[in-house]
Amino acid sequence: MLRLKTQFMEWVQERFDLSALQHFASEKKVPHFRGSFWYYFGGVSLFLFIVQIGTGILLLMYYQPGANTAFESVYFIISKVPFGWLIRSIHSWSANLMILSVFIHMFSVYFGKAFRKPRELTWYSGFLLLGLALAFGFSGYLLPWNTLSYFATKVGTEITAVVPVIGEPIMRLLRAGNDVSTATMTRFFGLHVAIFPAIFTLILSVHLLLIQVPGITEPESWKDHPPGKKSFIRFFPYFVLRDVLLWLIVLNVLAILAVYFPWELGAKADPFAPAPAGIKPEWYFLFMYQSLKYFPPKILSVDGEVLGVMLFGIAGLLWFLVPLWDAHCPKGLRNRLINYIGIIVVIFVIGMTILGVK
Repeated sequence: MLRLKTQFMEWVQERFDLSALQHFASEKKVPHFRGSFWYYFGGVSLFLFIVQIGTGILLLMYYQPGANTAFESVYFIISKVPFGWLIRSIHSWSANLMILSVFIHMFSVYFGKAFRKPRELTWYSGFLLLGLALAFGFSGYLLPWNTLSYFATKVGTEITAVVPVIGEPIMRLLRAGNDVSTATMTRFFGLHVAIFPAIFTLILSVHLLLIQVPGITEPESWKDHPPGKKSFIRFFPYFVLRDVLLWLIVLNVLAILAVYFPWELGAKADPFAPAPAGIKPEWYFLFMYQSLKYFPPKILSVDGEVLGVMLFGIAGLLWFLVPLWDAHCPKGLRNRLINYIGIIVVIFVIGMTILGVK
């Protein structure tokens, strides 16, 4: 067996010359300190994306988009296909856990100041991946064509319409018409299973490459430490083995959630029925949805909801451009300002989400 393995490795080496890759993996090191646990959430996000792809392909074998077929095909999956209910539950739970993991990873990068030179492009690509993860969730939410997903999508697309000038065209583009219909589902289906995965995979590849080139950032507290006082572990095999161990833990959590809390299908959507009371978007949009409720109808002759959506757009742009405005802050205030802003944002997002759930 050992001889066969050696022959195989020699065969691969002759054709691909992996010596440079092997040298890179053996020399690459990762900072090891009390807060290094947060480094692993990037790998957890990657693992959950792989789970999404695998379970999504299995669901795709039976799913049929269309107002008259989508709900029935999902019902067939969870009631007739062997372990179909489990695959669907894993797909739904892993989607939510992936978005949660990406949020945690983003804030850990933010508080770790890992967006600063020379890692600005890593931050930008990661922010785009977060936006695509949210787009994944929004586009996939409609596909079961149940009552909750139908009216939540209707509410979500209506919010874009309040943006001046471009809002209405964006809403019609998303809906493939003036209302949520079979055409909307077909469009969301194409985005969810083809366009978004292709773009996500491309940006993810760039993101992973950008991480490897400058390496994982060292904590700010190490700036004044001499080299001998800094602790590192080798990326391979020690960091990779710890990453895989966390993947196994996440897989167990995912299995428990899928088995004991299977994702409900609900009732089939009826476009002619009134919207159920208390309809809300998914939890990762809830903080924005809840915040808009507190805006008065008019603020200085400007519609309150319009102003709220525009403020969220500006805030998102400033968050995306944090490497630029952070670089222009006075040196003594940089870390304090970043920390204060980050803490306020975390409290705001969690607080508004909790209020929205109630």
